[in-house]
Amino acid sequence: MKPIAILYSTVDGQTKKISEYLATHLEQKDLKIHLNSLDKFDQKISQFDTVVIGASIRYGKHNPLVEKFINENQKELEQINGVFFSVNLVARKADKNEPETNPYLKKFLNSIQWKPDLTGVFAGSLDYKKYGFFDKLMIKAIMIITNGPTKNEHPIEYTDWQRVKMFGESINGLKSKPEISFIREPVSY
Repeated sequence: MKPIAILYSTVDGQTKKISEYLATHLEQKDLKIHLNSLDKFDQKISQFDTVVIGASIRYGKHNPLVEKFINENQKELEQINGVFFSVNLVARKADKNEPETNPYLKKFLNSIQWKPDLTGVFAGSLDYKKYGFFDKLMIKAIMIITNGPTKNEHPIEYTDWQRVKMFGESINGLKSKPEISFIREPVSY
């Protein structure tokens, strides 16, 4: 069986942390995992049985590199199992934490042609001490709009690790897609 690639695009590290958790969970199932930052990935997609792409949101958008990578590799991604998950603070709300209800994930999936076999969305973390002045100001403004905390001495991790584990089980449950072969049938006249 070919390995699984877990590729991530992160701003503050939570998407990387979720990707590392998924990698560890899947390795415990005796699966071979290739974990890498999306911007450093330099292998052929055809080497993998499954490609998992995780991307965080900053100011309402995923990193443009994520869409570029997907668009440039769409044909190859369609030949294998494709998984995509989004990490954002809006997902901390019960009515926005499913792929069908998360506005950022829905908007992103509508902007690309590729249709992953499995999608997920996870709440991220909030750590005002990590952010620079501008980021802190912007994130506080977003929190005011979404009724979130605007002050906190300690980081708040909204990620539901049980959900991440169940998502890992769903990845593990994906069946390998059959390789396409072009065998010509004899032509009879």
